[in-house]
Amino acid sequence: MIYKRSSELFTAAQRVIPGGVNSPVRAFKAVGGDPIFVKEAKGAYLYDEDGNRLIDYINSWGPMILGHAHPPVVNAVIDKAKKGTSFGMPTEIETQIAELAVSMVPNIDKIRFVNSGTEACMSAVRLARGFTKKDKIIKFAGCYHGHSDSFLIQAGSGAVTFGSPNSPGVTEGTAKDTLLARYNDLEHVKSIIKSNKGEIACIIIEPVAGNMGCIPPVKGFLEGLRSLCDAHSILLIFDEVMTGFRLAKGGVQELLGVDADIVTFGKVIGGGLPVGAFAAREEIMNYLAPLGPVYQAGTLSGNPLAMAAGLAMLKELNNNVTIFDSINKKTEYLHQGITKVLEDKKVVHTINRIGSMISVHFSENPVVDFESAAEANNETFKKFFHGMLDHGIYIAPSAFETWFITEALSYDDLDETIKAISITAESL
Repeated sequence: MIYKRSSELFTAAQRVIPGGVNSPVRAFKAVGGDPIFVKEAKGAYLYDEDGNRLIDYINSWGPMILGHAHPPVVNAVIDKAKKGTSFGMPTEIETQIAELAVSMVPNIDKIRFVNSGTEACMSAVRLARGFTKKDKIIKFAGCYHGHSDSFLIQAGSGAVTFGSPNSPGVTEGTAKDTLLARYNDLEHVKSIIKSNKGEIACIIIEPVAGNMGCIPPVKGFLEGLRSLCDAHSILLIFDEVMTGFRLAKGGVQELLGVDADIVTFGKVIGGGLPVGAFAAREEIMNYLAPLGPVYQAGTLSGNPLAMAAGLAMLKELNNNVTIFDSINKKTEYLHQGITKVLEDKKVVHTINRIGSMISVHFSENPVVDFESAAEANNETFKKFFHGMLDHGIYIAPSAFETWFITEALSYDDLDETIKAISITAESL
């Protein structure tokens, strides 16, 4: 495929936008080459500025669970835009989507809308600290909760350490209150709690990780975190920005039967527009201003266009319970096809999948945490990425990102993808 126009646009973008992109992963730094500039999208397909059609497996990093330009969502946005795009005042649609979300997700009473997943997670941690009156948090290496200072922390050496800043601009003072744990390692979490007894406000986790590839929790891990939090008066925060309303109507809480104290949302809940949210039981949410002392605000929070898109999306998912079964079967079909091809071609790999999230790791070992994900062969992934792109298949330009499957994919699309993998595998 030819990407002349995309390369020209990237050159122009770099003159006025840092790195030529407004989010780093888009820059293709992990895989090499120039990023693809999209002109439009419909259903399961992207159409770039050079006229190429690409089968899409990132789907705006998750929200396009029903496909791009899904008519009920598009029509809802158009209708709402004709009545005004922003007011900075309450609107009825905010209550409507809140009522629907609360009815779909177990174990929440109230929800507040913000503008991004980053803002949702940042606000959830502030709320947890205010509610518990404790300062420290536990996060897991490889889990991404946005770019708030508290989350840009990498693990230090030793079993129990304070984090150190992972980005210039993050202070040591912020880092000292963020404790790093290993994903899927309950004993490590226990040791951190023991070393910081009575000081930990919350544990925040992607209950199914999506930012080191798709990594589901091992059996008993989330249940163990729930028990530890109960025993030590720690709040458990599920970051369901990716998984919420995707893996089930009620997200991971419903799918795996484990309750969190606070849940954050994004992606699907906005129907593709910039939306985040956080939710909890009433006694926790009532700590927020204007009812309580924990301050959180946003001029564009509850934006009517975003609320209209989100409400239309949630209605579709709530009213058609077969969607989740259908999309999961498509993901399983893809999983089986990839496995057969890579095994036949004798390509070393492991595949992780849960629901409509899946990732291919070029590793002979199980991938259960960030360390094992990082051991996979990134050079093989680069060849794989560009081989797939050459055959009209767009996957995430990073080995550390999950694929998101959309219901708009047909089985012909899946077969085309599997065929592309077969051809690409010849050169791996």
